[in-house]
Amino acid sequence: MIVFNVLLIVLLIVCAIAVERTKDLLSALIIFGAYSAIMALLWLLLNAPDIAMTEAAVGAGVTTILFVGVLSKTRRNED
Repeated sequence: MIVFNVLLIVLLIVCAIAVERTKDLLSALIIFGAYSAIMALLWLLLNAPDIAMTEAAVGAGVTTILFVGVLSKTRRNED
């Protein structure tokens, strides 16, 4: 169980670094959604199901959908 927790924390750090390094906004948004989903799973493993449900609903759900909506309204400059 400890190994699984450490693996999730490492994935969380990798997602955070990848969001910061990614130049494409859609890719960053997908990685951000993965970050929120991993964080919700970590909250669940820490026996905090109420926080896990909130993180999954708000972090991975509503925020990602709102960001996709905003991203669809902006123009992409591709070289």
